[in-house]
Amino acid sequence: MSTPVAGRAAGPVGRLVEVVAPRRFGTGFRWLVGSSWVSNLGDGIAIAAGPLLVASMTHDPFVVALGALLQWLPPLVFGLLAGALSDRLDRRRIVVTVDLLRAGVLVLLTLAIATDVASIALVLVAMFLLGTAEVFADNTTATLMPMLVRRDDLAIANSRLMTGFITVNQLAGPPIGAALFAVGHALPFSAQAALVALGAVLVSRVVLPPHRRGTSEPTHLRHDVAEAFRWVAHSAAVRTLVLTIFVFNITFGAAWSVLVLYATQRLGLGAIGFGLLTTISAVGGLVGTLSYGWITRRISLGDIMRIGLVFETFTHLALALTRTAWVAMVIFFVFGAHAFTWGTTSITVRQRAVPTQLQGRVGSVNLVGTFGGLVIGSAVGGLVAQRYGVTAPFWFAFVGSALFVVLIWGQLGHIAHTDEADHPEPA
Repeated sequence: MSTPVAGRAAGPVGRLVEVVAPRRFGTGFRWLVGSSWVSNLGDGIAIAAGPLLVASMTHDPFVVALGALLQWLPPLVFGLLAGALSDRLDRRRIVVTVDLLRAGVLVLLTLAIATDVASIALVLVAMFLLGTAEVFADNTTATLMPMLVRRDDLAIANSRLMTGFITVNQLAGPPIGAALFAVGHALPFSAQAALVALGAVLVSRVVLPPHRRGTSEPTHLRHDVAEAFRWVAHSAAVRTLVLTIFVFNITFGAAWSVLVLYATQRLGLGAIGFGLLTTISAVGGLVGTLSYGWITRRISLGDIMRIGLVFETFTHLALALTRTAWVAMVIFFVFGAHAFTWGTTSITVRQRAVPTQLQGRVGSVNLVGTFGGLVIGSAVGGLVAQRYGVTAPFWFAFVGSALFVVLIWGQLGHIAHTDEADHPEPA
């Protein structure tokens, strides 16, 4: 575990730093939080600027959808490889190298836009490269936390990262990106390049304990990936977690794939109202993560998972029934609180249960389950909505989620026992 920060926090800024990153978590955690928040601000800027750039260059719906697909595809294609490499190589070096490569791609894209030589093909290739790099960066970054923070502090530590994600990625970043794009199309991408590069500098300051596999046991990457699948299959807690995420992302993806049509046709909202749904959900998420310490002191992780799955199931039912915009917004607020609380719990459960040398690969198995569920769900949602109407995917999501909750309910108890795993504390 990294060396604790010396001295007593003084003044409002010092007290704020102590709340966000307590001294007992160590300096390494503070560098990691700083890097995460800075990088997430850059990514939040791109959330708005990327689609705006594509839309400014083409009105072809297929090409616009292709831009989104090329950002969703890398986790499925490269997720398992990213996990295997993060368990073989120096994790900090992977994150720093990949973030610097991301910054380089963004600089080239900025220059192409500024000099009017950027084509739609070049932009789509850049999006695919950035999405690929983000898979390696995000998967490896997730392995750093249990190397820096003691198991009992992981829930709070992950909630701090999630708070930053919601605040700067979901709330602050998109409007900044849209405003910068309005001033100049190249500006948001140059800002993102600078922020990603700064994030690489900050994470380079993190000191990690030894974690790379020794040269005395060389194995093939396929063996490493197979080992992760076998470990997940034999771990009741993580197996339950991955299966739950996969199935619930099918139902979630089905409903959310037609959310823009639901908002406009069912609720009568315009573009601003549709954006407000996302904002309200993020605000709910912020409330959930800020309350996470209070929640985990009173409710076990297993019960948080159970309550969250029930909440999500009835969210689909409530949205299928309502026609009133303000009622839907209340539902989205509650759902946001659930989603980010559940997400923080999911990460914490996995980090507590998985041995350090398997963190990257098991995380990649979880990643493939996450995005695999979303892709399947999106396809199902589009077909169901096309045939039965815009609320049909929400009914599908409610029935599917309810059936799965009944089937998995007893297995969720395994999650409460993740502390029993043979997982040494950071030293």
